Amino acid sequence: MRRLLLALMSAWFVSAATAVWAQGLMIVVDRPVPLPRPVTRLPNPPTVTYAIKELDVHAKLIDQIARVQVSQTFVNTSGRQIEAQFVFPLPYDGAIDQLTLLVDGKEFPAKLLPAAEARARYEAIVRSNRDPALLEWIGTGMFQTNVFPIPPGAERKITLTYNQLLRKDHGLTDFLFPLSTAKYTGKPLEKVNIEVAIESSSDIKNLYSPTHLVDIQRSDTKHALVKWTRSNEIPGQDFRLLYDVGTGPLSARVISYRPQEGEDGYFLMLASPPVAAANAERPKKTVLFVVDKSGSMSGKKIEQAKAALKFVMNNLHEGDLFNIVAYDGNVESFRPELERYNDETRKAAIGYVEGLYAGGGTNIFGSVTAALNQLKDSSRPNFVLFLTDGLPTIGETNESKIVAAAKGANGVRARVLPFGVGYDVNSRLLDRLARENFGMSEYVRPEEDIEAHVAKVYSRIASPVMTDVAVNFEFDAVRTEDGPPINRQYPASVVDLFEGEQLVIVGRYKKPGVAKISISGKVGSEAKKFDFPAEFATKSNDGSFGFVEKLWATRRIGEIIDQIDLNGKNAELVKELVDLSTKHGILTPYTSFLADENSGTRSFAIEERLGRARSNLDSLSIAEGKAGVSQRAGKGGFQNATNAPAPASASAGALYREIESDKEVRLKGIKQLNNETLYARKLPQTEAGKKAKQILVTPETAEMDLEKDKMQIKTIERFSDDYFALIRANTAAENQILALQEDDDELLVKLRGQAYLVK
Repeated sequence: MRRLLLALMSAWFVSAATAVWAQGLMIVVDRPVPLPRPVTRLPNPPTVTYAIKELDVHAKLIDQIARVQVSQTFVNTSGRQIEAQFVFPLPYDGAIDQLTLLVDGKEFPAKLLPAAEARARYEAIVRSNRDPALLEWIGTGMFQTNVFPIPPGAERKITLTYNQLLRKDHGLTDFLFPLSTAKYTGKPLEKVNIEVAIESSSDIKNLYSPTHLVDIQRSDTKHALVKWTRSNEIPGQDFRLLYDVGTGPLSARVISYRPQEGEDGYFLMLASPPVAAANAERPKKTVLFVVDKSGSMSGKKIEQAKAALKFVMNNLHEGDLFNIVAYDGNVESFRPELERYNDETRKAAIGYVEGLYAGGGTNIFGSVTAALNQLKDSSRPNFVLFLTDGLPTIGETNESKIVAAAKGANGVRARVLPFGVGYDVNSRLLDRLARENFGMSEYVRPEEDIEAHVAKVYSRIASPVMTDVAVNFEFDAVRTEDGPPINRQYPASVVDLFEGEQLVIVGRYKKPGVAKISISGKVGSEAKKFDFPAEFATKSNDGSFGFVEKLWATRRIGEIIDQIDLNGKNAELVKELVDLSTKHGILTPYTSFLADENSGTRSFAIEERLGRARSNLDSLSIAEGKAGVSQRAGKGGFQNATNAPAPASASAGALYREIESDKEVRLKGIKQLNNETLYARKLPQTEAGKKAKQILVTPETAEMDLEKDKMQIKTIERFSDDYFALIRANTAAENQILALQEDDDELLVKLRGQAYLVK
């Protein structure tokens, strides 16, 4: 009897209908041991265990070919020798070739099993282990190695190399490496490292990861290096990278996703300005740094603020205009009017910064209006970096009047970028200043470095390429009387495009078909317009681009919270917030109760959900302290998300930021795989002395009653013949839902219109 022990490695396989994710498996031969999946209710720990030390992935993408090397180091932490075998699911369309498997440098032959034989092998492992984890791989081919020994306490390094033909869709080359080993290992990996080197015969344009916040380095227009590294982490989702190539000064691509015909689809637009050479001349801009030097800034904060000022002064470009406005109870400036940046004025400005000291009140009204009144030239991009660590105490202190005055003084469409330092700030005031003045708020928590935050924001805006940007969508088949073809677009408007910064726009579309995207704006003082073709899907046949829907939902949630924050609660907005959070498993401080596994099934009744959300949203009345900063920083994270939140793994749970503590918290009553979400709920206890069981529900079955609706529900025993018949009838995406079920959980799911209770 062979027993599944641990998932180790990963590969991607694509069928004609859908993209599916697979992972290599370690099989322990003739050892009937329990699975080491993170089972909280396991009575006896397994006597045969592994610890994964490191996962290292290096991929080189040359045009549409990926050469991938995966190394994984693991340790036999048990006290006995293990006879192990490695199996590796792979595409049956031949997308992977030249697969080589090394164990501690020794090559092991791998036998390719055809799809039918592999299916039987998968089903046998599922049946013998009474664990559905392999269901997502049913129907694929498989490589299988010979048996090799692993002595007790020994390390083994498995290295896998293969070539892969990458698919291309919507003009984007798509690289995916499955990383979600979370449901196979209860311990975090000591190190996870992914490096993807891209080499192209044409210029690389848009480069985007919908799954991870990656570090991108571009040495020139035809090469890029993408990195993602973590320590002590259980990866929660697969790694995906999309990129396109082409010519021209600006590139734009649209990815569309429409799961249901007759309903508005979802789109993602990527736009990237060119990467200029190191010695290229940058467009001229104006930067005003407004710095708080009130008494509360004394000590480490004023020193960090001065370091941030010096960073900006040392990184302006020749010919930029700048000034420094410093304020406490009074307002003063480095110079009476804007200065042209050169080496002489840079040195003088740094000398002025060295002389700043903290003391006095906080005149926010006077400082922000004095700064904005210095800006007269709308032909160049204007930026105001506004830093404060406190509440307005001098001059006008009314929040609404300060915002109105700033908006009135801003006659050049300057971008106001507020930095709230510490918890003693009016976070709602800073958010309103940013919203009314084309900017974005940034919050520096007490343990964080002011200089690092300012440097990050300034580096992003240092080189504007196009200003006064407008994006327009023109559909061939849409009539004027049909209304706007695009709706609920985020961000609703774009101000500037910056070198090295990728524009990410999401929205909904009414009608499918061919369209033209126009991006217009000013390059220097010259008006420019660029047109790009796009096609919006009529019906998406698989979930390959399902992340677009979740990214849109994330930004829409941020917009809803912002509207409630500024204008008060609205019944329709509260309902939409709850619906989006429930459907996509996106936890907010106001809907975190969705992942409370200790609550009963009635907590999913819509009225109860709405009532709890309405009550929790009362916290938005708090503008100051930890709760104020936590909420506005969290809201900004949703509004400006560039990728969808990572799925909640079975062991780690879903992550959200708690209002009162401003700390990230994980709740385990939620499980996700790609776009599928399950919620755990306690079943009523039926027998005295027995532990209450848990049922997993989908958003679609959440409000079903097991008693009242039992005539509509078909009960199936797990691992029975009926169970495997259902699996064979399912799509890969439907089997992924069943793969999330584990232990003694029951699962209530609706497949193809029929409700099933899987026990």
